[in-house]
Amino acid sequence: MIYKALSNETRRLIMQWLKKPEDYFDEQAYLKQGLNFQIGVCVGDIQAKSGLAQSVISSYLLTMQKSGLLESERIGKWTYYRRNEKTIQEFAEYIQKEL
Repeated sequence: MIYKALSNETRRLIMQWLKKPEDYFDEQAYLKQGLNFQIGVCVGDIQAKSGLAQSVISSYLLTMQKSGLLESERIGKWTYYRRNEKTIQEFAEYIQKEL
């Protein structure tokens, strides 16, 4: 399932954005709300950066979450996504062994 999740260019971009969210998103906006990027990045911010429809981004994020690449946390009416570094590391090690 990870292969499928990573087969899409936009999903790979999202993984890159979430690796260093401070390089791609407005950290000050989060700090003003008493949040930080450890919780993740709001779906709305990911959608705005991608330029794709909210429904498309939600589908992409769900695919990546189901594959184990992402974790989510809901705060109020907003959902925040962050990388699941443990799964990513395990997948990287698996790939290293296979090649």
